[in-house]
Amino acid sequence: MQAVRSARYPFGVRWFVPLMLVLAVGVVGLGDVSADIYSWTDDEGVQHFTNLKPAGGGKWKKVLTSEPDKGSKASAERGSCPRCDKITSNDKSPDRFHRYDAFIYEAADLYRIPVPLIRAVIKVESDYDPRVVSAMDCKGLMQVHPAVEVDMGVQGDIFDPRTNIMAGTRLLRWLANRVDGDLVLTIAGYHAGLGSLSKYGYTVPPYKHTRQYLKMVLDRYYHYKTEDQRQRAP
Repeated sequence: MQAVRSARYPFGVRWFVPLMLVLAVGVVGLGDVSADIYSWTDDEGVQHFTNLKPAGGGKWKKVLTSEPDKGSKASAERGSCPRCDKITSNDKSPDRFHRYDAFIYEAADLYRIPVPLIRAVIKVESDYDPRVVSAMDCKGLMQVHPAVEVDMGVQGDIFDPRTNIMAGTRLLRWLANRVDGDLVLTIAGYHAGLGSLSKYGYTVPPYKHTRQYLKMVLDRYYHYKTEDQRQRAP
């Protein structure tokens, strides 16, 4: 069984979650695991999770597992299948990974979101193809949901790379503000929505696709973060 201690650091001050926390989350809920999740909170406020049914029960309580609401981003399949992306990623040119750097740096500076996080979301959401459209009509590089276009006050073409990156990064900033800068919850909220975080007591929702998404984004985030540090080294 694994324990996950809540750790919240506002982006722009101490915006990373300790690696131990990230690994714990990865072990607990991001692979092919049981659909049931059990949780209890100890006297120090540490919330513990396990996908293994605890012997004897005790303080452990089952977190009710449910599928995300239909029409939400977390309910979508990705790739090529009848319920998957309407327009899949087809851009395979190597230069696509740095084609939008100017917009990424602009958005990171404006909304105080780490560049590696923006890159990671783009990589997982669209593989850097601005033409992707999901089964839920999420669009572009950062797969902006139609409702988010309204909430974030998007003006102009959402398929435009700059417009899309600005909208997606603004959503990351909005989410980060509401979870006190918790990196894990910010990423989970980007996929499942703030309502899902609230529904499960501001923990990672027990949705299969959200847990998979979280692991993928965190993996890419730390990859890009290490790459960025290497490039900055004298």
